[in-house]
Amino acid sequence: MTTSYDCADAEQRAAGLEHAQRAIREHKCVVLPTDTVYGIGADAFSPQAVTLLLAAKGRSRQMPPPVLIPRLNALDGLATDVPAEARRLAEAFWPGGLTLILHAQPSLDWDLGETKGTVALRLPDDDVAQDLLTLTGPLAVSSANRTGQAAAQSAADAEAQLAESVEVYLEGGHRPVEGNGAEPSTIIDATALPLRVVRQGAISLERLREVVPDVLGAGEQPAAEAEPDAEAEPDAEAVPADAATGEAPGHTVPTASDDPPRN
Repeated sequence: MTTSYDCADAEQRAAGLEHAQRAIREHKCVVLPTDTVYGIGADAFSPQAVTLLLAAKGRSRQMPPPVLIPRLNALDGLATDVPAEARRLAEAFWPGGLTLILHAQPSLDWDLGETKGTVALRLPDDDVAQDLLTLTGPLAVSSANRTGQAAAQSAADAEAQLAESVEVYLEGGHRPVEGNGAEPSTIIDATALPLRVVRQGAISLERLREVVPDVLGAGEQPAAEAEPDAEAEPDAEAVPADAATGEAPGHTVPTASDDPPRN
């Protein structure tokens, strides 16, 4: 049975978080506010729960959800070979509107879809989201809307689209909060150097370069690749399919209305 809780009320917030924690443990889906828009979340380590999340959205396994984490030190438990540059960005912009695509820890027992060995991680800047993540641990979270529809900016918006496919709706008011732009997170491919922006969003390229000067903007190429030898024949097979589309390995870059909790 679907239940909605008003997190502006202390008692309802406590009851809602408890119910949401139980729902996650039972491999069900919940809707939660984030610092951008609302997200639909499920246990990242439950293939059954992730399958339900994707089905609720009308998504295929080719569009795996990102993972929200409760604290920065969870980064090393979920990702491996984290570049120092990516770590500096996380320290500078988490919690906040930055998503990092990294190599997933190979020992983890999870199935987020066709990730090609990667995971997209973010630490959201939202009290309700952080309280829930502290109770549940990492959650697979995508924007709380049917694929192709407008991203939900309240739990009521999300319920109108997702209905009974979600066990618990945590209503935290309009998102983003007043004064913040409705921008998705900036997504960085950190699986190789130099780091590369694959979707521009809340964190500008200028701010990123204050921390990591050589990060590439969306569509930019390293200097060594920008001026190829005019006599050299291009090797089509040397360019991975993901690089050709400008997307990060294993993770399709979502549209503005269908992103990882605007993650």
